[in-house]
Amino acid sequence: MKKYTIKDIAELAGVSKGTVDRVIHKRGKVSQKALDKVTKILGEIDYQPNPIARNLKNNKVYQIFVVLPDPKEDNFWAPCVEGVNQAVEEFRSFLVDIRLFFYKPTSTASFKEVNKKVLELEPDAVLLSPLFHKESISAVNNYRSADIVVSTFNSQIVLEEAINYVGLDLYQSGRVAAKLMHTIVPDTHDIVICHFDETLNNAIHMQQKEKGFRDYFSELDGADYTILTLSVDQTNPDLSLVNFLKSQDKAFGFFVTTSKSYNLVEMLQGQRQKNIKVIGYDLLDENIDLLKKDMISFLIHQSPRTQTYLGLTYLIEHFLFNKEMPNKKLLPIGIVNSENLITYL
Repeated sequence: MKKYTIKDIAELAGVSKGTVDRVIHKRGKVSQKALDKVTKILGEIDYQPNPIARNLKNNKVYQIFVVLPDPKEDNFWAPCVEGVNQAVEEFRSFLVDIRLFFYKPTSTASFKEVNKKVLELEPDAVLLSPLFHKESISAVNNYRSADIVVSTFNSQIVLEEAINYVGLDLYQSGRVAAKLMHTIVPDTHDIVICHFDETLNNAIHMQQKEKGFRDYFSELDGADYTILTLSVDQTNPDLSLVNFLKSQDKAFGFFVTTSKSYNLVEMLQGQRQKNIKVIGYDLLDENIDLLKKDMISFLIHQSPRTQTYLGLTYLIEHFLFNKEMPNKKLLPIGIVNSENLITYL
């Protein structure tokens, strides 16, 4: 198909190139007669403007900032940085400025401080990991008030006005974990939902996983499972687990709602029989090693690298090419065991 230039369209419509430019880009004044001529020609040739050329011509540098927990303090987030770097590399020829900002994953004060700094810098968009519920709602509302586009990943927050989200359906991932646990833990045994985080009351991702897990078992007919919750004291995790096991000698299955399954397995060594079943999240090196040894039964893969890569890509293409961002992009819930691990690595 012929590629029509503005000069070609101007000649076909019998107007100047400037008039065509003003019609296509909807700027400046154009007479109704000229507008009708140009619009008629554009319709006949099915003209599609080049968004790349338009962006370069506007000479607009879009600033997109990524706010996530510091991977030095929790290595679950290291693949997220890799996803950011992948997007940076793919769009390096475009006028996009992408920057990373880290907050402490256990500190609401750090979260608020970093988001305040980002807000003051007035970017065009923010890709945010909303680890803390109340503080995240406040941050999102502040960004929106400043006309800053916000997209979230890893944890989803619910607001009156929908906000873009890339990640797993965390509630459903909890149900998947429960289904897996149901297949490997005999009836009449206790199952423990194990949280490794000082900020449990504020960590929405763990709450959603626990709800999905509990709902699955509550809907089972005739099952005789007791579902318990253990919030491991991060200041003395070994002691808190030992005390729990002494009082709960029927605990057989453990569902870890974070990437810290390896912490649980390490603490269980010497405390109990070796056939305790553990299901957790994320392909951290420590978890992978224990999965290979069948000391972890299943890991649910949350694709952290893909989350940030897609989240950034949607934002970039929204600004560069006027593409509509999906309100919600749910990633597949990957179930990993020792047999299929190699396909994920």
